[in-house]
Amino acid sequence: MRLRIFVGLLWVSLGVALVLGQSQAQSSFIAYAELESSINPITKDFLLRVITEAHRDGASLLVIRLDTPGGLLESTKDMVTAILNSPIPIVIWVGPAGARAASAGAFITMAADIAAMAEGTNIGSSTPISLGPAPSEGESQDNSARKKILEFVASEARKIAEKRGRSKEWAEKFVLEGKSLTAKEALENNIINLIANNREELLKQLDGYELQRDGQTVRLQTAGMPLKTYERTFKEQVMNYLADPNVVYLLLTIGIYALIAEFFTPGFGVGIGGAICLLLALLGLQVLPFNVAGLAFILLGAALMVIDLFTPTHLALTVGGVISLLIGSFMLFNFESFEAPALGLSPVNIFVTVGTITALFVFMITKGLLIQRKPVATGKEGMIGAVGTARDELNPTGMVFVMGEYWRATALDGPIKAGEAVRVERIENGKLIVRKA
Repeated sequence: MRLRIFVGLLWVSLGVALVLGQSQAQSSFIAYAELESSINPITKDFLLRVITEAHRDGASLLVIRLDTPGGLLESTKDMVTAILNSPIPIVIWVGPAGARAASAGAFITMAADIAAMAEGTNIGSSTPISLGPAPSEGESQDNSARKKILEFVASEARKIAEKRGRSKEWAEKFVLEGKSLTAKEALENNIINLIANNREELLKQLDGYELQRDGQTVRLQTAGMPLKTYERTFKEQVMNYLADPNVVYLLLTIGIYALIAEFFTPGFGVGIGGAICLLLALLGLQVLPFNVAGLAFILLGAALMVIDLFTPTHLALTVGGVISLLIGSFMLFNFESFEAPALGLSPVNIFVTVGTITALFVFMITKGLLIQRKPVATGKEGMIGAVGTARDELNPTGMVFVMGEYWRATALDGPIKAGEAVRVERIENGKLIVRKA
């Protein structure tokens, strides 16, 4: 009897274990996300959210497709830290062909448990752009600070490479020499682990792949595993667009000058659009590192241009406003980043925007000056120079008909016979002073 009970309990235990094992196997999946933008605070928050949610949902592996021109140094540090300390293995795949893991992207790729690239992609060129190019011989500037910062960034690259067993020499060359590698070169020089031209090929190569995590060997299983894609939320998509300094700069200038236009010419409705643009620009400024002094210069430039519309300075204030606007535009953002042309504020954007604003204000001011110089065409002043007809004989006083009205007039060169044409010279005490026309 006891034997039967024991055997029954054994079968129940085995059944429960099988059910739990099947449910655990069914809940396991591969998480997938794409990073196709510059490295900025929004990209960082998205990656951290994906890692957290994928681990919470029970993912056994996280695959991230990367294509980036680079980005902010601080955001890169946070992303690398999150990848190195991820509770689940992370695969960074630079693909498809034509993609790149430039500057900050090289750090992120090297930090992954498994780094892969597609043919026709490249990685590297991680010199910080805030340091600028190396000075040529004969320049007197001190290079000690620049060398210290370069060495610090290079040490970070070496630390990541050492952590993942990659080439420290090439990680250093990415920073100190701005070198870059193709997919084949990166594989040969121990920067990446695999070459895969598409996601399916990547997952096939990952099946059975063994890697070391926390001193233990982990064998990946990808065959037959479901794939769950994590995408950006609508808010993250909007904020990612606002993380572009060129977009923020355009929204800021459009917002400021649209509100100015609505203030002086209400009723056109541009003020609503201007307010929306200004609020979106302020959201972008919360994401990007901006300089308060640069924003103040932009506002000062707008104020000087507006004042010039109402003061007889003959464009002097407008010139000062343009100079202030240019200074503020170049000072507006203060990036500490890797080489990432897509992240910087384009000088072309600045000159086109400032040039357009300047042309509009010069047009308005010159039109105002021309209107001021134009003879008055209405009221009593508008009658000076007008030609009319004498209704009475002006010897020297009589009635004239000018601009559809009868006026009492005095002739300067009288007498003027009735019916003769007269020209108004001036007005005195409500009476016209005229001559023969």
